[in-house]
Amino acid sequence: MTPLLLGAIGLALALPVPALLSRAAWPRLAPAAGIVLWQSLALAAVLAISGAALSTALWLVTDPEPAPWRVVLHVVIMGIGVLVWARFWWAAWQVWRETSQRRARHRELVDLLGEPHGALPAVRVLAEQTPVAYCIPRLRDPRVVISSGAVASLDDEALRAVLEHERSHVRTRHDLVLEAFGVLHRAFPRVLRTDAPLRQSQVMVELMADDAARRVTGDRPLARAIVALAGGSTPAGALGAGSDALVRLERLRDPASRSARRASAVASGVVSAAVLVVPTVFVAVPWLYHAVEVLLTR
Repeated sequence: MTPLLLGAIGLALALPVPALLSRAAWPRLAPAAGIVLWQSLALAAVLAISGAALSTALWLVTDPEPAPWRVVLHVVIMGIGVLVWARFWWAAWQVWRETSQRRARHRELVDLLGEPHGALPAVRVLAEQTPVAYCIPRLRDPRVVISSGAVASLDDEALRAVLEHERSHVRTRHDLVLEAFGVLHRAFPRVLRTDAPLRQSQVMVELMADDAARRVTGDRPLARAIVALAGGSTPAGALGAGSDALVRLERLRDPASRSARRASAVASGVVSAAVLVVPTVFVAVPWLYHAVEVLLTR
């Protein structure tokens, strides 16, 4: 039963659980903890399906006379596990290569076409009337890009909020968080995955950057900046200040209390630990102990 239980847990964490959780607003109250929650769900799904594949292989070895239908079922489960891990490493390579190349090309264009913004050497101003702001993350010498239309439409405090929002993305390497979610998303075959973890991770990093900007300028300048930039687009591989405007404005309009944020962080931590630990402790470990015991007595 262990392969079936782990397989069912993996599929549940890959499909219905993320779809249901994406409708809940409470993880957004503490976005850093929310990121950990969504990462835990995605990682636990991979680990559960991997555990199902491993336990299937051990079961086929330890059972002296397995029924044909059980052999077929277990081989299918093992095949899914092998497929997920093969896709995981292939996706890791693809995401790294595609993202690195895309950002390198875009950074070259920005340096060629943009003008430095005052005393901020990492900021480039593009001659574009549409209000746009985004960053091109990089370990060394990243870029924050803002259009001349954004500079013209924002007052000093709102512009300061935008720049702090983008610098927060760069400083805390939110791009690495999104890349990790991209790899886990691609690891599952299309019929066995939902877009909810990837989509929610994008929202969470924007909320985290908003919190950094709010600490510098307050809520009102940030709200003005979000409204001004809401119509702009963000290039692939970049992180933009105009993304998810409605969700971010709603959060600014109804700020959560400190106790609500603390409760959200605690709930996210408990659920994260549970989805990672419970299947291992209560399903995988007892079965693995039994399998080793059987192998040693044969």
